[in-house]
Amino acid sequence: MECGKYYSLDDLNKEGVPKCECGGIIKPDVVLYEEPLPTDMIMNANKIIHEADTLIVLGTSLMVYPAAGYVDMFRGDNLVIINRDSTPYDDIADVVIHESLSDVISKL
Repeated sequence: MECGKYYSLDDLNKEGVPKCECGGIIKPDVVLYEEPLPTDMIMNANKIIHEADTLIVLGTSLMVYPAAGYVDMFRGDNLVIINRDSTPYDDIADVVIHESLSDVISKL
């Protein structure tokens, strides 16, 4: 997290908190809970979703932002929600499938 050096997964398969040679903690290249998403990623997602004809939402309750807000940006014709439980957007979706995501994907 200090110098930004890349480490492979094999480098991280060690006991304890992995440390870089610079002394900083090695963190996976993912956004963890309560960390902000990169601004360029948010802007790109906003543009793509706003211009999309179809939005397929997979495996989310749509109760947590920013994911929930993306549905509000969608202006296309086909909103598909696949989630085990109901979501606040089920009533406006064109297709809603309340099944386990793995079950649905395995049927495709």
